[in-house]
Amino acid sequence: QVQPVESGGGLVQAGGSLRLSCATSALPFTNYRVGWFRQAPGKEREFVAAITWSGITIRYADSVKGRFTISRDNAKKTAYLQMNSLKLEDTAVYYCNAPFVSESGREGYWGQGTQVTVSS
Repeated sequence: QVQPVESGGGLVQAGGSLRLSCATSALPFTNYRVGWFRQAPGKEREFVAAITWSGITIRYADSVKGRFTISRDNAKKTAYLQMNSLKLEDTAVYYCNAPFVSESGREGYWGQGTQVTVSS
């Protein structure tokens, strides 16, 4: 199946950390960007962060800047989202998008998502 595969979600207390992974080995591309998005209950999917093939961060959403770090390991064909100082409002299903083209999320392949729940 041609799609990224996310993992690493779970239940964490506010202030805690999680690291999400996005495995992209099934994708028939090279030199592609990867993006992370999230969708909270009752809200539209929103852009979180994106990274180039060479590991340069494209941008973080203002809401996660300084707390989240995007990275990738091309040898493992895996991208990561390190999430620190988690807040209740970070609760959402997190999705990986590749190849990332724009923050609209209209292009590329999507994974099934991984649930992140932040509790008080």
